[in-house]
Amino acid sequence: MDVLKLLDELEDIIEDSSSIPLAGKIVLDKEEVLEVIKEIRIKLPDEVKQAEWIKEERQRILVEAQNEADNIVNEAKVHIEEMIDQDEITKKAQERAEEILSKAQKNAKEIRIGAREYADQILKEIQDKLKEINSTLEDNRNELKGLK
Repeated sequence: MDVLKLLDELEDIIEDSSSIPLAGKIVLDKEEVLEVIKEIRIKLPDEVKQAEWIKEERQRILVEAQNEADNIVNEAKVHIEEMIDQDEITKKAQERAEEILSKAQKNAKEIRIGAREYADQILKEIQDKLKEINSTLEDNRNELKGLK
């Protein structure tokens, strides 16, 4: 950037200037310093305009890239949704899954009912056996009482 070079030149002029002892001041060539400042003023507007243009162009490119990325993402989403909605395999798989689930629930219910009926039948048989044993015990006790 030319302005930076001119500023470096201005800095060199100040550094190379004669200093006044004990005053902390320097002697500058007024014409030389004013000439560098004039060149800076001439160059500065062009470089500021160029920097502004670069900034605006960068922003425009970023916005354009973001818009393009958003469009690509939206198109991909729409395409995926269409594929899912229209995919016959997916629909058939969903229907088949629902059938399997329904059959599994029905089978589970039948198994539960069958298990309860079986358990009830076993308990009834045990109850009948216990009644028979109880009756036998009662008969045996009565028989023992009669022997006394």
